[in-house]
Amino acid sequence: MVRFLLRRLGSLVVVLLVLSVVVFVLQQVSPGDPARAALGANASRQAVAAERVRLGLDDPLPVQFLRFVGNALRGDFGTSFRTHRPVATDLATALPATVELVLAAFVIALVLAGVFAASAALSWPLSGLYRGALLIGATAPPFLLALGGIILLYAQLGWLPASGRGDGGIGSELSHLVLPATVLAIAPALAIGRILRAGLESTLAADHIRTARSKGLGRAGVLAHHVARNAVGPALSMAGLQLGFMFAGDVVVEQVFSWPGMGNYLANSIPVSDFPAIAAVTLVLGAVYVVVNTIADVLQTAADPRLA
Repeated sequence: MVRFLLRRLGSLVVVLLVLSVVVFVLQQVSPGDPARAALGANASRQAVAAERVRLGLDDPLPVQFLRFVGNALRGDFGTSFRTHRPVATDLATALPATVELVLAAFVIALVLAGVFAASAALSWPLSGLYRGALLIGATAPPFLLALGGIILLYAQLGWLPASGRGDGGIGSELSHLVLPATVLAIAPALAIGRILRAGLESTLAADHIRTARSKGLGRAGVLAHHVARNAVGPALSMAGLQLGFMFAGDVVVEQVFSWPGMGNYLANSIPVSDFPAIAAVTLVLGAVYVVVNTIADVLQTAADPRLA
């Protein structure tokens, strides 16, 4: 297990280093001049040249890359060209909102996936309708699902608010969170649910499960005491993968619901070529994705040590 952890940590470092190289290269080849973007379109050539020197843009590329990585490790991503604040300050405001949304969506996804898998494995009444509805929701584009939810639950029924994060009260924050989190959770719920259902059904067909049933243990008891642990490994790996996808793919949902998170921050930074903000968000979301999947691999190995 220790060797496995060391291998995964080594892989984590390598992937993060590669991610840093990719972000740095994209920043170098992207059109536009960061110095001019920082000063504005009306800045003189002399001012732009002085700004390039100040930003170190004329230094050799290896020097720029080492400075880029060193600053990122210290949490120094420079100053946003759009907000004129340190990018780290902007991220400190936006990241908690994104974490709140994604974690709420992840909990909803796990619940929906568990119901999906258990309803199929235990042949619950009307389970086919539920699975069909989840399948339809997962195949719809997120922006379409979001707009449909707003039209139905806000415009028609008035049950939930359509945008924002709330006014600070728990009730208001929860009501604003439900709809975007559910939209973000639908597709991951189906992916996790399918893997979990396959694991449950294959384990239920095993010889030791038939023995447990012959001793009078009900199907629900068999599922809880003998099946869940053996079936949860692949689903756990898929859950980690989907959690990473949520962090990387919540830009559309945050935009539709005006959620003040990192996805919205990134979407507002791209049109104005806010390079420090774009690079910072890409690095942070990429690091979150890699770390989450590493944790999922470790948990899956803990559940089944044979994978180490």
